[in-house]
Amino acid sequence: MFTSMRTKTLHLAAAFGFLALPAFAQTYVEPPLFAEKVAKKELPPLAERLPQPPIVVNPKGGQYGGDIVTLVSRPRDIRYISTYAYTRLIGYDRSLQLQPDLLERFENEDDRVFTFTLRAGHCWSDGTPFTSEDFRYYWEDVAQDPDLSPAGPPEFMMVDGKLPRFEVIDERTVRYTWDKPNPRFLPQLAGPLDPGIYRASAYLKRFHAKYADKAALEEKAKKAKLKSWAALHNRLDDMKEQTNPDLPTLMPWRITNTAPATRFVFERNPYYHRVDNRGQQLPYVDRMIMDVSASGLFAAKANAGEIDMLFRGLSMSDVPILKEGEKAKGYHTLLWPYARGTELALYPNLNATDPVWRKLNRDLRFRKALSLGIDRRTLNNALLFGLGTEGNNTVVAESPLFSPELRTLNATYDPDEASRLLDEIGLTQRNGAGIRLLPDGRELEIIVETDGESSLVVDGLTLIGEFWREIGVRLFVKPQDRTVLRNRSFAGLTVMVAAQGFDNAIPTALMPPTEFAPMRQDNYSWPKWGQYVETKGKNGEAVDMPEAKRLLELYDTWMNTGNRTVQADVWREMLRNHAENQWVIGTVAGALQPIVMRNGLMGLPEKALYSWEPTAMIGIYRADEIYWNKAAGKEARR
Repeated sequence: MFTSMRTKTLHLAAAFGFLALPAFAQTYVEPPLFAEKVAKKELPPLAERLPQPPIVVNPKGGQYGGDIVTLVSRPRDIRYISTYAYTRLIGYDRSLQLQPDLLERFENEDDRVFTFTLRAGHCWSDGTPFTSEDFRYYWEDVAQDPDLSPAGPPEFMMVDGKLPRFEVIDERTVRYTWDKPNPRFLPQLAGPLDPGIYRASAYLKRFHAKYADKAALEEKAKKAKLKSWAALHNRLDDMKEQTNPDLPTLMPWRITNTAPATRFVFERNPYYHRVDNRGQQLPYVDRMIMDVSASGLFAAKANAGEIDMLFRGLSMSDVPILKEGEKAKGYHTLLWPYARGTELALYPNLNATDPVWRKLNRDLRFRKALSLGIDRRTLNNALLFGLGTEGNNTVVAESPLFSPELRTLNATYDPDEASRLLDEIGLTQRNGAGIRLLPDGRELEIIVETDGESSLVVDGLTLIGEFWREIGVRLFVKPQDRTVLRNRSFAGLTVMVAAQGFDNAIPTALMPPTEFAPMRQDNYSWPKWGQYVETKGKNGEAVDMPEAKRLLELYDTWMNTGNRTVQADVWREMLRNHAENQWVIGTVAGALQPIVMRNGLMGLPEKALYSWEPTAMIGIYRADEIYWNKAAGKEARR
């Protein structure tokens, strides 16, 4: 681990398991899909399409050909291909170290000055050059154009309200300079959602009023039933949603059709920048095909052998039906631990508008009592087949920041101590059914609100209701639409919310601890505090508990240093702060994520951690290296 961020340059070599460019570089093997186009001179030969140097990988036995059929629950969900195809300027390798990907190299001076160097000859999927002009176009003509970006540049590009100085050094080199450290910058670029600080400028300039005839653009917009040229530009500039087949891409596959459709076809990018050590260009698979289906049918369709690969939309509760169909339908199910803080978390609302509940939720003894009143062993057996990890909402053992005591602190089953703490608070009065009474005479009935999307959460709450009854607390489950739930939370109307725990449970010191500080309104424990920070004091409430204020101070310390040792110390204190204060009550972690793979489809590890952040689902394990061991006969059903 680096103890400081004095100038360091990360070059390509061992990143992602990449190799230095070998001697075979003059001998590339053309993908059969493009052979005819190359023969007709409709496409340059592979050696001319690759950048120098390309990324060279060394997978086992990869070969060209075939399609992969998967499922999405609605047309808009095709956008998740940009997460798990995971093509980034800079990305995480399997050790969660940042490495160059689209970039040939990058230099980082104290988290203040970042210099990016592109690969010579790198092209977009339409053959146009990928150069520093694409970065300049985004920064000057998109991010800072009030018509295209009314809110201005993205927040992670600002430090103390100031934007970086952006420089084009030459055709392949750009530089971003801040006066103070911006340690969020690189992790944001490597995140599951690509922030896209570059654009396909050669294509998009045709729709920008600065470079094209504005009147003609307004007319085009009108015909498309859009309000302005800017709305037209934004619709076509769609790197995230994947709705514009004409927009060039740098991903391994490019979209070829648009909605309305029940099948979406992504075809290999002829200019993709990665090859294997035998001279074959990635991806191995020619097409990624997404069929639209009701999410409730995903497991059944997998069980019936109707798909080649599926992970998003499946959960641990689907494992029995998936295992049942393996032998008959010719597939197997990988089971990867989900790296989440906890599968079921309870968020007492410290900002509740009800004064009685606000006071109670802010009492650490109350939060500890509720935690100690949960029989996590029974929850584990009932919800996760006994395979989960019981305890707090914290990081998993694979994180370098993990401490085992943080998982168990205040998170064992001790109903006697829970009852003692509730008595100590003064909640000694009970009704005839043994339920404690609040100071104003109401029953101590906690309405736990949830979006109802996870059967595990709802089932778990039913069990917790039984545990809490033993300590004189009644639990009432209130499922509702997620949008309604969030709006109620933002308004302070919720008393407690049940949801999943920390999204990134395998952090390293270089990842920002944003999720662990009271600075986002979408955290159900402190929505109004988060609102206050997000709106710079215009809305919400200022943090008024010393222990929570300390989290903000620690986050500021992390933000203002490039020293990895200091950042690791910040992380560890924040994690201990969470365990000691029980801001969120965790239960059981370690659900298994099913990944269905048809027999013969190779390339993913048998065991790996699965998460949204930082693994980008399967992203860091490289979907472009998945291949059929016998491509013939593996074409998708058309």
